[in-house]
Amino acid sequence: MHIMEGFLPVEHALGWGAASLPFVALGLRAIKRKVRENPELKMLIGVSAAFTFVLSALKLPSVTGSCSHPTGTGLGAVLFGPLAMAPMAAIVLLFQALLLAHGGLTTLGANIFSMGIVGPLVAYALFRAGRLVKLPQGLTLFLAATLADLATYLTTSLQLALAFPDPIGGFAASLAKFAGIFAITQIPLAVSEGLLTVLIFNVLVKHSARELHDLGLQPAREGVRP
Repeated sequence: MHIMEGFLPVEHALGWGAASLPFVALGLRAIKRKVRENPELKMLIGVSAAFTFVLSALKLPSVTGSCSHPTGTGLGAVLFGPLAMAPMAAIVLLFQALLLAHGGLTTLGANIFSMGIVGPLVAYALFRAGRLVKLPQGLTLFLAATLADLATYLTTSLQLALAFPDPIGGFAASLAKFAGIFAITQIPLAVSEGLLTVLIFNVLVKHSARELHDLGLQPAREGVRP
């Protein structure tokens, strides 16, 4: 899922970096605004970033000899909105590239775009849509996190297909090949991530009720000052 160092052509690496940079800048502004309005949210922001780091650092062998992994961005997108996840993912991916040789510096922009922009946008949109139609919150969270993970892997497949079109079938054939190969391991990983996200959110409901209320995600509890 993390495109490794030096794998993308230079023009692709620069293009994805340029596409990701505005989202990272807007995300930093969004986080600063939320912290300024409610300093108590710093703990939840840290939890979200740690959740993303731990899950996305897990390497599980894929059928091709490469690796697949969860992303962990759905939780933060639900809590703070999709923009906030762009700088969080950028920091996570930078540390992973430098400390774990997971991903790379030249491919940082492409990896941010798939994991820190597309995935969180899908998670946030699905979560809001689920609340709008009044789906059970657990189901809404599960769908948001699961499909955000799958959206990330589909975006990575698209990035690879654009960089390496099939000599015969072109972009479409290459996309089908990359997406099909990753799907074997990524689908069960995405389902597992969805279940874990629901579990972590339920823990936050017990221990961070006030902060979740401030974010509009939980009603005020008796005895908890809003």
